Amino acid sequence: MNKYVENVRMLKFPSYMVEGMKIGHVEIEGLKEVPFEIKRFFYIFGSGNVGIIRGKHANRKSQFVLLNIAGASKVKIIDEEGNTAVYELKRPYDALFLPEYVWKEMYDFTADSVLMVLTSEYYNDAEYIRDFDDYVKIMKEEQMNERG
Repeated sequence: MNKYVENVRMLKFPSYMVEGMKIGHVEIEGLKEVPFEIKRFFYIFGSGNVGIIRGKHANRKSQFVLLNIAGASKVKIIDEEGNTAVYELKRPYDALFLPEYVWKEMYDFTADSVLMVLTSEYYNDAEYIRDFDDYVKIMKEEQMNERG
């Protein structure tokens, strides 16, 4: 397992229920609950069809926080050795932090799923690693460089 994958972790955002009602809200602040300044956010919806997989990439620079603000989904992390970990996002106050250089695949979306993604960087297509074999090669080269 590489040092990036080791830093993947679940986050829990502060959430509050309005007294006497079944209404709540979640508060999220960059550099506080989110471990970076938020420069961009986007959300994925309409992916509730069986077999839809989103992501399938790693990023050289961007860090991410993923949370389902509606419905549920799963996130699979795969390292360069093929080891996997699966995280389920099913409450609007639970989130997943993904540092740079983490291969991610989002899947198993419920029909009502809205997966919000907060990022540390503005969109830059050049920082995406979209081929898993390239990802493995890059990570193994980095490990060799670290060993000297």
